[in-house]
Amino acid sequence: MVVTVMVEIPKGSRNKYEYDKEKKMIRFDRTLFSSVHYPADYGFICDTLALDGDPLDAMVLVSEPTFPGCIIDVVPVGVFKMWDEKGTDEKILCVPVKDPLWNHIENLEQVPPHLLREIENFFSIYKQLENKVTGTEGWERREAAERIIEEAQRRYQEVKKKNK
Repeated sequence: MVVTVMVEIPKGSRNKYEYDKEKKMIRFDRTLFSSVHYPADYGFICDTLALDGDPLDAMVLVSEPTFPGCIIDVVPVGVFKMWDEKGTDEKILCVPVKDPLWNHIENLEQVPPHLLREIENFFSIYKQLENKVTGTEGWERREAAERIIEEAQRRYQEVKKKNK
């Protein structure tokens, strides 16, 4: 399964950017209150609708950070399950199709174990100094990620059909 991710936040950034659907532009949301940075490029899978009403979140393992608004063809390898103040907040972990340092990875077991721990730690503390609560539920394999993507794509199509 190959899907397209729009990057909102480059790997290594403390700035949080979000795509503004109405203006069709990237908007600066805030600088993270904690002294942590995004461990991967972060954005969303295009043409999806997650359970929280936003596009489905995605992390892309890249050799070099890209930039807000960049689109990348990726393959999902797993999903990080967590929740925040809005409820369920699944994050699909992906590798770029055209990055030879990452595109050989086909499943979660091939991702460096310490990197998975870094990602889990980041999402468990990144909102702490904002007095917002998050909770992590751990990782699931590629098959779960693909099922979640397919469900989010169906939700998106249903909403699109209703709005015609």
